[in-house]
Amino acid sequence: MFKSLHHKHKFQDSKIRLVYILAPSHSGSTLLAMLLNSHPEICTVGELKITTLGDPSLYRCSCRKMIRDCEFWNGISDDMLQRGFVFDIADAGTDIRTNMDPYVSKLLKPLHRGPFLENIRDLALNLSPTWRNNLDKVLLKNSVLIECVALRLKKKIVVDSSKIGIRLKYLLRNPELDISVIRLIRDGRGVALAYLNPAIFADCQNASLRNGGAGGFLSNEHSSFADASLEWRRSNEEADHLRECLPKEKWFELRYETLCNHPQETLKQIAIFLGVSSTTFSSDFRYKEHHVIGNGMRLDDTSNITLDERWRTHLTTEQLNIFENVAGNMNRKLGYF
Repeated sequence: MFKSLHHKHKFQDSKIRLVYILAPSHSGSTLLAMLLNSHPEICTVGELKITTLGDPSLYRCSCRKMIRDCEFWNGISDDMLQRGFVFDIADAGTDIRTNMDPYVSKLLKPLHRGPFLENIRDLALNLSPTWRNNLDKVLLKNSVLIECVALRLKKKIVVDSSKIGIRLKYLLRNPELDISVIRLIRDGRGVALAYLNPAIFADCQNASLRNGGAGGFLSNEHSSFADASLEWRRSNEEADHLRECLPKEKWFELRYETLCNHPQETLKQIAIFLGVSSTTFSSDFRYKEHHVIGNGMRLDDTSNITLDERWRTHLTTEQLNIFENVAGNMNRKLGYF
């Protein structure tokens, strides 16, 4: 049970509004977050779990400054310190695996598997003093970070594009947060291709700004197309399970393809879901300064939104057959044929 210490730090009277984007990686979550950031009541800094910076001396904020030199993130560190928290962007301490022992880390590795198995996971986790001692601290640090971001950017709603289902499971237990979920769905064939070669299919268009802004190439995330297809399928099975944990009014499902083909109409629907004005999204979403952590497209220059269906020309017949065997049923369930 979350033991709130937040009365010592809280600087808003109501719960913090968080929009959590739930999706497999490379489904368009960074694009969606940056589009939402163009709304006067909504902000994002991308993935609040903050676990994939690599060498922080080489990592660029989406404002193009080196992350250690970014005035925004340095300001967040100051804001956190004023509230009693040491915050280092390279060691943020906002991931639920922060400071956990190997036993806990192993238990946290599987994706969400439904209520029965999740209860077993929780029982096993609660055997660990490390888990019991650290989880509340991590959840509290997330609450304070989210509040600091909202206050510094003068927005009411913060978007977290961390995507991971297990993170969402535990954030939902944080009574300081009022969480709405946007489940982002993309044709699994495109996602699996991006898993297999993220440098080409899931990074900045400018090669010199790939790999977090350092240049070079991201490592492949899976060694086989079968593994990539399974990862996409399991991520969507996880989302199906998590949908049962939220009331309908807190859950919104969105297709990446619809977002790309009809961005303004889609954003208006999201605005209605979130209860904000539906007429104030900017089509030129890069016109304002962003401080986003996550996918390499955050460093692209253009606000043009182009549907990426390169899987249609890059996947071989053999790869398509592999995907069909591993994840075809899920793809059809989600409306892709």
